[in-house]
Amino acid sequence: MDYTKKIMHQSNYWYNDGLGKAKIRDMSGAIVSLRRSLQYNRGNIAARNLLGLVYYGRGEVAEALVEWIISKNLRPRDNIANEYIQRIQDASGELEVINQAVKKYNQCLAYCEQNGEDLALIQLKRVITDHPTFLKAYQLLALLYLHTEQYAKARQVLKSARKLDTTNDLTLRYMHELAQNRGQKARKQETKKKSRAVEYSLGNETIIQPAQNAMKLLAGKFTVINILIGTLIGAAVVWFLIAPAVQEKKNDETNKQVIESSERINALEAQVSAQTRMLDQYRAAGADTEADAQNAATTADSYENLMAAVEQYESESYTEDVIADTMVLINRDTLGASGQAKYDELAAAIFPAACQTKYETGVAALNAANYEGAIENLSKVVQMDANYDTGGALLNLGLAYMRSGDSATATTYLQQCYEQFADSEYAAEAKTNLDAIAQAAVEGAVAPEQPAQ
Repeated sequence: MDYTKKIMHQSNYWYNDGLGKAKIRDMSGAIVSLRRSLQYNRGNIAARNLLGLVYYGRGEVAEALVEWIISKNLRPRDNIANEYIQRIQDASGELEVINQAVKKYNQCLAYCEQNGEDLALIQLKRVITDHPTFLKAYQLLALLYLHTEQYAKARQVLKSARKLDTTNDLTLRYMHELAQNRGQKARKQETKKKSRAVEYSLGNETIIQPAQNAMKLLAGKFTVINILIGTLIGAAVVWFLIAPAVQEKKNDETNKQVIESSERINALEAQVSAQTRMLDQYRAAGADTEADAQNAATTADSYENLMAAVEQYESESYTEDVIADTMVLINRDTLGASGQAKYDELAAAIFPAACQTKYETGVAALNAANYEGAIENLSKVVQMDANYDTGGALLNLGLAYMRSGDSATATTYLQQCYEQFADSEYAAEAKTNLDAIAQAAVEGAVAPEQPAQ
């Protein structure tokens, strides 16, 4: 078997493994398997589409859209990812509800950072009502219930979270923490219950009798002592000999209780510290999640604009400057290897002619004192090719900003022209205008002298 077939075989193996796990709602395991499948063959369309469905099943719609858009880019036709994307676009109202739920979830993370757990609890209940498959919202709600010792509610929320993803590490960890806390609470109640009763055997029977009140016992002892003092003077000597031992025993019992109380307090503080660290970790993960969602949205927009530019170019119904308007909206760094290659191919075919058209239009607008139009066209020229006309694009863009009153932005482009193209014909003009801007700033900073009264 050659290496290509072996790699394809491994990719299909992990896809089948991920499919089996997804069928039993083992979403975390399915994600791991499907990612391995894509490591062997990033062009495995079935694996990528299934990965998007798994993300969608956990309420992570942005991540799902990224996978489907990449799949659509790899295979534009006969791809079920087109149907998935179309369904989400058609259900714009549902998508808006999900978007608002994610924003509320992020607000809950902010509440937690500000120690506003009560507000976070109220908000999270609304989030899971609006977005019932949002796994991370269930997990954060369960963590807050654990933090506030509402163990019954935490158990219900974790059961719902486990139905969404049966083997998620975070959910299982919270369930283990819940079991430990409930077990400690049950043992404390049992110990307290036993301490209130006295057991003794009578024949073959065991009799449970409530413990006597300590004050009553002491009162009885003092009564007996008073009687003995009145009737037996000699018993007083015995009492003074026994009393120190009794007092010492009481002191030992008191010290023992203090030690036990200290140990319980230390144990509770350790639990609170562990839960606080876990909450801090979840807050940090929430911030990362928000950044990932923003990156995913940027990636999705770049792929959509790239596909739109490809369609415009292949239709042969658009001029190069119109197609360039679409391409300048693309962030090349967010694209994959194939997307970047396609972008470079289009740029090589579109940008030269588009730069010429927009450069001529921008210079004409500058000469006609239409500075807004000049900035719009020349900015796109610089974005497509910062070296265009050996610094001419940078110089004219700087002049447009300068004449429109934006000296700070004008300085940036004029300085760039002067430094990068020092040997060009435009460097001297850039230096002259930089000096004029500096002189105007100095004159504006000097206040006029007031006449004497």
